Amino acid sequence: MKHMVDLAWHENMFFDTVLDGHRLIIDASEESGGTDKGPRPKKLMLLALAGCTAMDVISMLRKMKIIPDKFNVIVEAEVTDEHPKKYDKMHVIYQFSGKDLPLAKLERAVQLSEEKYCGVSAVYREVVDMTSEIRIV
Repeated sequence: MKHMVDLAWHENMFFDTVLDGHRLIIDASEESGGTDKGPRPKKLMLLALAGCTAMDVISMLRKMKIIPDKFNVIVEAEVTDEHPKKYDKMHVIYQFSGKDLPLAKLERAVQLSEEKYCGVSAVYREVVDMTSEIRIV
């Protein structure tokens, strides 16, 4: 299987593409020569990780017949000071709320995502120091 993205430049630092039938825009801040029409590409890496692992966790919890009232995935990342400015540490917070949420099953769903199913996490783990935690709020 092969994936492809065709990113088109419009002006300044403004680009767009269509992914899975949805238009996605990226741009730079005004300080960096853009017009702030969309998010920055590097932060989309964090969204990719959050989305990939969130979908895995919810899928597994559904199979376990556990549905939280709320579920968030927060990804915090540290950027290096030197060029190329890259993420060198990422911390993933799995935040659940609801009644009767068995911690052992939440941990199992997160573990399976992180170690077996999330392709984004698998790539990032090769080059970034990654940690995670589960919070029940």
